Amino acid sequence: MSFRSYRSLGSLSDSKENLFPDRFIPNRSAIDFDFAHFALTESLRKHKDVDDSNKVISPAQEAYRRELGEVMNQNRTRILAFRNKPKAPPVQLLDQPKSVKHKPRLRYIPQTPERTLDAPDIVDDMYLDLLDWGSANVLAIALGNTVYLWDASSCSVSELVTIDEEIGPVTSINWAPDGIRIAVGLNNSQVELWDSVSNRKLRTFNDCHGQTRVGSLAWNDHILTTGGMDGKIVNNDERIGSAHVVGTYTGHTLEVCGLKWSASGKQLASGGKDNLVHIWDPCSTRWLQRFRQHTCAVKALAWCPFQANLLATGGSGDEDGTIKFWNTLTGACLQSVHTGSGSSKVSSLLWSKYESELLSSHDNQLTLWRYPSMVKMAELTDERSELFDHTPKVLCMAQSPDGSTVASAASDERLAFWNVFGVPEKPAKKPAPKPLFSHLIHHIR
Repeated sequence: MSFRSYRSLGSLSDSKENLFPDRFIPNRSAIDFDFAHFALTESLRKHKDVDDSNKVISPAQEAYRRELGEVMNQNRTRILAFRNKPKAPPVQLLDQPKSVKHKPRLRYIPQTPERTLDAPDIVDDMYLDLLDWGSANVLAIALGNTVYLWDASSCSVSELVTIDEEIGPVTSINWAPDGIRIAVGLNNSQVELWDSVSNRKLRTFNDCHGQTRVGSLAWNDHILTTGGMDGKIVNNDERIGSAHVVGTYTGHTLEVCGLKWSASGKQLASGGKDNLVHIWDPCSTRWLQRFRQHTCAVKALAWCPFQANLLATGGSGDEDGTIKFWNTLTGACLQSVHTGSGSSKVSSLLWSKYESELLSSHDNQLTLWRYPSMVKMAELTDERSELFDHTPKVLCMAQSPDGSTVASAASDERLAFWNVFGVPEKPAKKPAPKPLFSHLIHHIR
């Protein structure tokens, strides 16, 4: 065997231990060389002792040899060891978040919305992000040229801003992480930043996307990412004045209709009307992964809350109608599930914060899935939709800060609230431990 072929086999055996199960390669780190030398040379020593029978051996030498033999042969069963005991594989369940018990909790899932509100003049375009629920428990919805705020704590409605006809309508909204500031994307490529408490405009991001509309927004700390009809993705730093553009991603050829930052802020997922999904690194302008398996536009994007590199995507057309799961680190498509006839258009996806469940929105229907089996747990439908001549489609969804309630806006100009995920069970409080020697404190006093 040449040196080259021996070297290649050695490298393979190092990388894959069980690649050649019939090749017995000793593991040097597990071999006792001292005992091996003693055992192999024992016969030579005996033969030498016969030849040197006339040689006088002192009692000390004889005691040393006897002691050495006992020590070296103590608890010895073998000399060579071909491999160490394999390490236990790490236990990592994709379908169970850390906060979830091994057995899913039993709960009642209402089949109808618990509350409905009118949403007149909502733009009938499923590729726009017109609904968002902030961390301060305030829901924002864009109706035509106006942005309204619904306070879930007091159930009160207020108007944030009405945009002029020349630059409207509102094409996207997204709350900042603080739940106070909100970004408003417009039809003329501008993005305005508003304070929801004082109802005043803080600043305007100009000319991010030429003269095309901004249909998707996503916050990552102080970075506001915008996606436009021009196919560009722009990172805007709200702390900087006129030079607020700090990065531009180019990979889509048509409108960017979906943007989602991962929880860690280290990966950005984008979906477009060109049927592509990209994964971006905030420190580079080159995409990390490109997924081409969808056959329709991709607006629905959802990062899994209990698996850092797991992304769910949904095709928004009848020609596709699938929900796909991706490992964004390796680029592998882990699973692809067709949503079924009559509900093919996937407009939004939301993960549960407590269970291994995924909610998808379609034409006049929300579907709750169990992950990773993707068994349908419930199909939620608004009964009033049967009064319309056409089938209204769910345009977008938003999840409450506590993760229990989902709001959906549909083309029939209705805003519905669904208690689909439910409030998690609170663990029973343990009784406070009694102070040590408490029975003595009374007597001392």
